[in-house]
Amino acid sequence: MSGTTPAAPMDIAAAEAFWERYAQAHPDRMAACDSYIIDRFGDSLELNNQLMALVLAGDKTATAALVAEFTWAGEQLPVIGSHWVACDGHGAPRAILRSTELRIGPFHSCTEAFAADEGEDDRTLESWRREHQRYWTRVLARHNLAFHDDIDVVFERFEVVATA
Repeated sequence: MSGTTPAAPMDIAAAEAFWERYAQAHPDRMAACDSYIIDRFGDSLELNNQLMALVLAGDKTATAALVAEFTWAGEQLPVIGSHWVACDGHGAPRAILRSTELRIGPFHSCTEAFAADEGEDDRTLESWRREHQRYWTRVLARHNLAFHDDIDVVFERFEVVATA
């Protein structure tokens, strides 16, 4: 899964309004973590929309990101209970996700179960490794870095707690 069309800028005002509606409706969930981020999947309009469709269909309940990606974005690593407003490739907020499980480990430590929960391609570990290596090679090249099997990855499972 990939594409070349740049994603549109995220509609921050709409994402913040979506978050406010969610937070007001679920004050019990704010005790665990009242902060949130606004983000999207992938690095192109096409990839983002493909992955968002998997999330909304319930096929994608996990995601992985390089620890370095959080550093580059100036973001803290997620914690269990943290939320993010997930935007589509056109910049519109589509869902609020809540982290339910987190693990940091090297790329090579991904499991079959996690690959299946990511819901991508044929859901096998082999395709997970192939496609994520391809993606992160592209991402790392933008920072003049090379991919390697020991690179630190945040393995995150989540639940969809709201949809737009």
